[in-house]
Amino acid sequence: MKISAAELDVMSVLWQSPGLAASDVHEALGDEKDWTSRTVKTLLARLVEKGALRTEEDGRRYLYYPIIEEGAYKAKAAGQFVDRVFSGRAAPLVAHLADTRGLTPEDIEELERLLGDLKK
Repeated sequence: MKISAAELDVMSVLWQSPGLAASDVHEALGDEKDWTSRTVKTLLARLVEKGALRTEEDGRRYLYYPIIEEGAYKAKAAGQFVDRVFSGRAAPLVAHLADTRGLTPEDIEELERLLGDLKK
């Protein structure tokens, strides 16, 4: 399932707080996105059509719930990205991130811990 960047913003809100109405999603995105209520409703409708969200009637409005789990979606999307851009290899990805974005001491410590766990 392909989810656009804008749709992913909506999904992030609903992963954090499932069961929101369109107006609640719009309000949650208000500070970071300058979208109209209609734009948010369009994105929600697309996500329902794609099978990423389900709706539940609540009086005169609909509440939106994620069908796909955040972790599962991110794992698949990350894997597809690494396969497509880095020929399925993680080391070139990490090297690229280190070169272009820099790694904080905390990032390096976390990577060392992860690598240590993998060696066990």
